[in-house]
Amino acid sequence: MDKLKMHSRDNVSQNIEAVGRLFPHALTEVLRDGKLVQAIDFDVLRQELAREIVEGREERYAFTWPDKRQAILAANAPIAATLRPVVEDSVGRDGTEGAFDSENLYIEGDNLDVLKLLQETYLGKVKMIYIDPPYNTGNDAFVYDDDFAMENGEFHAANGWRDEDGAMQYDLRANNVSNGRFHTDWLNMIYPRLRVAKSLLADDGVIFISIDDSEQENLKKVCNEIFGEQNFIGQFIWQRRTSPDMRRLVSTAHDYILAYAKYIENLTAAINKVRLTEKDAKNYANPDNDPRGPWASTDFTAQGYRPNQMYEITTPGGTVYEPPEGRCWKNIESEFLKQCSEGRIWFGKDGKGIPRRKTYLYERDGKNVWTWWSNAEVEHSQEATQEVKKIFDGNTFFDYPKPMRLIKKIIQIGSHDDSIILDFFSGSATTAHAVMQLNAEDGGARKFIMVQLPETTDEGGTAYKAGYRNICEIGKERIRRAGAKIAAEVGEKAAGIDLGFRCLRLDTSNMTDVYYAPDAVTQDGLFAQVDNVKADRTPEDLLFQTMLDLGILLSAPITVEEIAGKRVFNVAVGFLLACFDRDVTDETVTAIAKRKPYYAVFRDASMADDSALTNFDQLFAAYSPATVRRVL
Repeated sequence: MDKLKMHSRDNVSQNIEAVGRLFPHALTEVLRDGKLVQAIDFDVLRQELAREIVEGREERYAFTWPDKRQAILAANAPIAATLRPVVEDSVGRDGTEGAFDSENLYIEGDNLDVLKLLQETYLGKVKMIYIDPPYNTGNDAFVYDDDFAMENGEFHAANGWRDEDGAMQYDLRANNVSNGRFHTDWLNMIYPRLRVAKSLLADDGVIFISIDDSEQENLKKVCNEIFGEQNFIGQFIWQRRTSPDMRRLVSTAHDYILAYAKYIENLTAAINKVRLTEKDAKNYANPDNDPRGPWASTDFTAQGYRPNQMYEITTPGGTVYEPPEGRCWKNIESEFLKQCSEGRIWFGKDGKGIPRRKTYLYERDGKNVWTWWSNAEVEHSQEATQEVKKIFDGNTFFDYPKPMRLIKKIIQIGSHDDSIILDFFSGSATTAHAVMQLNAEDGGARKFIMVQLPETTDEGGTAYKAGYRNICEIGKERIRRAGAKIAAEVGEKAAGIDLGFRCLRLDTSNMTDVYYAPDAVTQDGLFAQVDNVKADRTPEDLLFQTMLDLGILLSAPITVEEIAGKRVFNVAVGFLLACFDRDVTDETVTAIAKRKPYYAVFRDASMADDSALTNFDQLFAAYSPATVRRVL
C-alpha cells in the first residue's frame, strides 16, 4: 500500500512537470540533501526560448515590488496542514444545528493556507469567486501577515497563537501610510492568494474583486499578470454612498469591482445577461397588434460594405431606400424578404419609413450588464448596515458590509444555478446569505465556500460584549439566522434549499513529524513517536485530511457504518471506505474489499497483527483488485 502524502499540492513540482511535458530534454536530476530530485536544466530551456528571453538589465515592461519573488514562492510552496471538522458549529441542510449534511462550507483559518489545501479537491471546479479584501486605506489592520522566512521548506501565513482552549488566535498588524512598505505589504498579501485562487476556477470561471482608489491601480496590474490582460472582463463602478462625506477634499461616492475570466474565449459562458426591469419592458409596445406581442424596432443596417447586402428596398408606401453611406443592410435580400413575409420588418406608421427590424420582448433573455451600478439597483453601504442590524436584533458588528443586492447581482451574472461560489475574505458572510437567498428566489442549487480568518474582536466593542470572540463566530451566526429567516419566508419550499453549512477549521497536520521525515527521528525519539497520528486527533479529523489528499469534495455525503465490528466511514456512496480503528482483522478487510470501493484507506497501525498486514493486499487482490489502497 502507498502512503498518502498528507500535505497540500506542491505547485513547484506541478510546474516542473508541465515544463517537462513541453521540453522533456530540459528535465534533469540533481542531488539535494543526499537525495535525487527532479529539476529543470535552465541552460537547455534558455536555448529553447532564446528568441524571446530577456537578459540581464535589458529594459522591459514589468510590474514589480520588493519581495515579489518571495510572494511567488509563497504561492507555490506546499504546507503540511489540514482542515478539521467542527460538527458542533455546523448546521444541516434543514437548519438543524450540529448536523453535518450540508454541501456548503464555512472554513476558519488563514485563507492562503486554506486555498492551498483546497487546490487538490477543488482544482478547476469553482465557477465564481467574489472577494472583498482589505482596501489598504491606511487604517486597515493587516492580519494576513505572511512570513517569508523558510522553515522546513515551507512558508507560514498569519502565524498565530493558541488560547487556553487550544483555538488559534491571530494578532492584528496595522498597515499605516507611514509604513515604508505600505504598498509592498499589501501586494505581498494579495498576490499569492490570487495566484492560488486562479487554479480553483473552472475554465469558464470568473473572479470579481471589490476595491477602492487606494489599491485599484495596483490590483489591476496584479490581475493582468495573474489572469492575463486579455482575460479582463470589465471594471464595474458601484455607488456606495448617497450622502456627501465632508471629511475629504472630494466626496467619493463609488468603489470598484474588477472582473476577470479564467479564459476570455469562454466569456459568453462566464458572464450572464441581467434581467430586464419593468422600465426596460416599457420600451416595448405593440402598435400594430402583432400576435407575437410587444416589440421594439432596431436598426436594419450594419457597418461596412458587403456587395450582396447593398440592394434597393421599396417600402409598402412606395419609398425607395439604399443603405446609408458607409453601411450595408443587415441581411442579404432573400433573408430580408423572408422577414418581411413573417411581419418582422417595420416601415414606420405610414409604411414609408426606412426599414427597421422588430425585436420582440419574449425573445429577450436579458441585456448586457453595464459597468455603472447605481445604488438604486444594488443598494449602498448604509442599507447594507441596516441589513446586518435586522439580522442581529439592532446590532451592527461591521463597519462596511457589502449589500445583499450587490452580491446577488454579481452571482447572477457570474454563475449558473448549480455553481460553486467561493469567497475567501468572507467577513460578514454576505456572500453566503446572498447564495441562499437567490436559491430561494429562483430554485437554484448554488453552493458556497466561505473562508475567514478568526480575527479577534475588540474587547471594548459591541461584538465582544454580545459574546462574539472573533469574526468567524459572527459570520456563522449570520448564516444560521439568515437560513432561519429564509425558511420562515418560503415555508414548505425550504425543504429543497440547503440552508446550512459544514464548519471546518484550519489546523496543523494530523500527522506527527515521523510521518513526513521518518529518517530525521532519532532513536531516543522513537518511543514518543510510536504512533504517527497526533494524540488529540479524532477519526473524523483523519477522514477530512484523507479527503483533501485524495481530491474528494469536502461536501460529499458521509455515513458511518459498522463493518465486521469496526467503524468505517462511507464517503460519496461507496467511493471511499476508510477505517481508522485499531486491531483490524482479516474479516474487516475482506468485508471492505467485497464492497469494491474506489479508495480504501487504513491507518498504518490499524492491522491487528503481522498476519493481517501480510494478508491485506492478497485479500484486495482476490475481491477488489481495482481498489486503490492507501495508508496513513
